[in-house]
Amino acid sequence: METRIDEIADGIYRLSTFVPDIAPPAGFTFNQFLVVGDAPLMFHTGLRKMFGLNRDALARIIAPEQLRWIAYGHFEADECGALNDWLAAAPQATAAQGATGVMVSLNDFADRPPRPLANGEVLDLGGGKRVRFIDTPHTPHGWDAGVLYEESTGTLLCGDLFTQLGKGPALTTGDIVGPAIAGEDVFHYSSLNPDMGATLRSLAELSPRTLALMHGPSFAGDGAAALRALADNYDGRVTSALKEVMSDRVAA
Repeated sequence: METRIDEIADGIYRLSTFVPDIAPPAGFTFNQFLVVGDAPLMFHTGLRKMFGLNRDALARIIAPEQLRWIAYGHFEADECGALNDWLAAAPQATAAQGATGVMVSLNDFADRPPRPLANGEVLDLGGGKRVRFIDTPHTPHGWDAGVLYEESTGTLLCGDLFTQLGKGPALTTGDIVGPAIAGEDVFHYSSLNPDMGATLRSLAELSPRTLALMHGPSFAGDGAAALRALADNYDGRVTSALKEVMSDRVAA
């Protein structure tokens, strides 16, 4: 395996590792994102077993010890499995996540005290880069779920939203909604709930110009339209699931 580096927006780098053995024959990508400022931030740590690959890739952009923030969307191995390896490699770095995630997982998991982020809180990274944490509980999964929005580039660091199979390009202007729907049909990874559509439409109000996917290509274009289309699909799934439950109850 190798980790590929691509700049998907000004000062935002995608570190992508393709694993052909997951969901063959299409395979699956794991992406981390580095936001370069005076206080650089990495979003997602990658799997612990991929730490060496990702460290060596990041070192081609900045020295790992320059990292000041290490953030992720929700507590899961590919999101934060290598967190403590990164904290060891970057002695001045602080782990950051939403208040819920810090309370239930990160306070115990992290080798150094983490920074809880309130919904809407902004970290000023310097160099014109500012990232805003946004709570998205249970969207797509995990009650601690959240995303980051980099304000200067209009980049939404989406975490597991729009997860799709395959390798693909680093950055696309094509359809990411159809492949995300297909990915949901394969993995059934989302915690379907009545608030999903509203959560995604609130993210659409940011009008992001770039969507940085953890699993799949990043997207440049009308991010709001893509988020609203994904919201419509999830609303349909929730409605169908509720109808099925009600039908089963009537039959019983």
